[in-house]
Amino acid sequence: MGAVIAAASLALPRPADASATTVQLAGRAARDCLSGTGLSPDSVGVLINVGVYRESNTFEPALAAMVQKEAGINLDYLADAVPSAGFSFDLMNGACGVLNAVQVAQALLDTGSTDRVLVTAADVHPGGRAADDPGYPYEDLGGALLLERSAEPGAGFGPVHLRSGPGPTGTSGYLDTATMGAGGRQLITVEQDADRAGKLLDLAAVTVSEYVEEHGLDTERTMVVCSRPAPDFAARLARRLGLDPASVQAAVLPGSDPERTGEPHTAAPVLGYLTALEGGLPHAYEELLFLSVGAGPSAACASYRLTGR
Repeated sequence: MGAVIAAASLALPRPADASATTVQLAGRAARDCLSGTGLSPDSVGVLINVGVYRESNTFEPALAAMVQKEAGINLDYLADAVPSAGFSFDLMNGACGVLNAVQVAQALLDTGSTDRVLVTAADVHPGGRAADDPGYPYEDLGGALLLERSAEPGAGFGPVHLRSGPGPTGTSGYLDTATMGAGGRQLITVEQDADRAGKLLDLAAVTVSEYVEEHGLDTERTMVVCSRPAPDFAARLARRLGLDPASVQAAVLPGSDPERTGEPHTAAPVLGYLTALEGGLPHAYEELLFLSVGAGPSAACASYRLTGR
């Protein structure tokens, strides 16, 4: 049985919030996921958090435990050990993190280790507002996917493929300790190579081509849902692969201008999935192909056969 998406949700900073936090965004997305299915938080056996950029540059303790608390998932594992005591951990691999988490979730679900896995992804500027730092390339955004075993044969995620390209990394995020002064917890430096988008396009094209060939995907019935390392990345990828431009969709926030807004980072696959569905995914498409590309340079790719098609 494949792992299917039982629910998906996004969370954006609220105008009334003094600052955005990954714990709040990931926790809110997680709660919305669960409320949409009518499930209680304690029905989640494992939570995997994959965000990278965090409020106040926090790295300890593991944010997954804090997201688990924010979402109200099994807060007392002794009192509520059934159906699961609950377990959470961080998994960090930049833009590819969600698909890495899907790969882990597949193993947990296939072995019966848990009935449901909740994947959360959120990134925020360490200072609390991405829009206040013109040098910071990402959007403050959180997302969540609730995964469970499919009751429909053949539905859900296929194998996750990972691929690395030749260096340099293309993107580096770090805290410059030599110049940070007393405000280091609110600062971050993100450097991106000028040819980053071109190299990621090359890597994306090779990754998709190999995946399609190995798994026999019908590209006329498959929509590619990809990252957005450049505003025109989806159009360029479609041309490179010889696909209908309408069948390659990059993650873009509703109503936003890709030329002016930040890049969705780790939550991009969640955003892309919801955008595809809410945009009225034509019935001609029976499968999605998730594609994430980012620093490394690295790529992750996984097919997703939709239920009921």
